[in-house]
Amino acid sequence: MSEFIAVMDRQLQEIAATPLDKAVSLPGVFYTSQAYFEHEVETLLKHQWHCLGRADELPSPGDYFTAHLFNEPLLVVRGDDGEIRVLSNVCRHRGMPVAEGSGSTRRFVCSYHAWSYSRNGALANAPRMRDKGLRKSECGLPEFRSEIWNGFVYANLDDHAPALAPGLGTLDSLLKNYRSQDMRFVYVAEEIWRTNWKCLVENFMESYHLSVVHPETLHSYTPTGLSRKALADETFTSYCANYPDNIPSRGAGAPGLSDEERQRSTLFCLYPTQVASQAASLLVSLSLHPIAVDQVGVRWTMSVHGDDLTQDEIDDRIKLWTEVNREDREKLERMQRALGSRHAISGPLAPPDYEGTVWDFYQFLARGMRAKRSVAA
Repeated sequence: MSEFIAVMDRQLQEIAATPLDKAVSLPGVFYTSQAYFEHEVETLLKHQWHCLGRADELPSPGDYFTAHLFNEPLLVVRGDDGEIRVLSNVCRHRGMPVAEGSGSTRRFVCSYHAWSYSRNGALANAPRMRDKGLRKSECGLPEFRSEIWNGFVYANLDDHAPALAPGLGTLDSLLKNYRSQDMRFVYVAEEIWRTNWKCLVENFMESYHLSVVHPETLHSYTPTGLSRKALADETFTSYCANYPDNIPSRGAGAPGLSDEERQRSTLFCLYPTQVASQAASLLVSLSLHPIAVDQVGVRWTMSVHGDDLTQDEIDDRIKLWTEVNREDREKLERMQRALGSRHAISGPLAPPDYEGTVWDFYQFLARGMRAKRSVAA
């Protein structure tokens, strides 16, 4: 480990050890150093579970979409047996991707030399290779570990990482009445934001900016002053963006929801790279795929509860969230350009109801770096 990285790791541990009532932010170098970003990827991010999308994006056998997680092109597909798999999107012949974008297919056919693969990744045909003694059983698309939780699809590049779902009991308890797994997928968009991935996590998970950055889009429904910190553990953090009493209903949602749950949006970060807003009738999730220190892929989905919302209302929600994301993106991209300043040093975090989730996120980062350092030692 270089001395520079060692110094930054020590600084992260010191900031994470600061008591919540004296919590401070990370200095700008944590968001602008490409060397530290690469350290995060190798030390932490490649060993974590990452959300790729919703399971019901793929309702039928042969439905698929592609993703990119660090240096791995991925193919997410529902097989003939109904199971969703996360396969390597790399032809076993010369390394060409076998699929692009999303769609539905009987077979995946490489556009370079026409090798084809079944919907479970097995090699189906390799033209003009009969005399090479090719064993089809040894040339299928490798499969990555994957899990489905609450209707979301997750993948992990680490074959030895602990399973995801068994550690999510506390988050399950926070979300169970919303019945996220039963919500209906209605929209997906993919963007690249020119900001550090951690900036986007922190922005989504703090309410301090809501009334300032989103005065027309969010303030009337989720004003900063009504937000309250919620549950957290080593796998996630959360807060409740509570609605004023005088606003109209935003949908009934699942039958078991309490009046309090219907009167708020529950925002959570499932570490490290999924941030989501769960409301009675609407679920919006952003899957973050870090690309470089100042670049992150954002794949965001919207799901609704049953027929609570008309198509016109769904279209309005899509427009609203598109504008909210635009407002956040504009601020984060401007901030990214300033974080390289020598004056971008630690500043005090707001009280726990507004930025306590950011402090939680720092605890996760520090734990992850400690754990990997101890394994390496």
